[in-house]
Amino acid sequence: MKMYFSQSSRVNRTLSEKEIERNALLSDLEKTKKALEIAYSGFDNVIEPDLIDCYIYEVNSVLKRYKFLLEQAAALSLLPEEDTQTAPLNTETPLTPLVG
Repeated sequence: MKMYFSQSSRVNRTLSEKEIERNALLSDLEKTKKALEIAYSGFDNVIEPDLIDCYIYEVNSVLKRYKFLLEQAAALSLLPEEDTQTAPLNTETPLTPLVG
């Protein structure tokens, strides 16, 4: 009987530490982007003052985490070159004046 599938597909390829770190960082970035979308959505849909304050702090918290992760990605050269040089990270949000 002939084998039509290569034997190399059965070999488990182990990831290096750098690849694991890269994958974890990219996964964290995706999760943080989703958390930011959820926080903005929550802010847009509440009318009670205490909940508005809660979402303001949540949005600012997630933005700080996102900024940190982007800096880590830039340090590992995971971001495209044009993103790191031409578009500085804007941490100002429509919520910033409300908090301060």
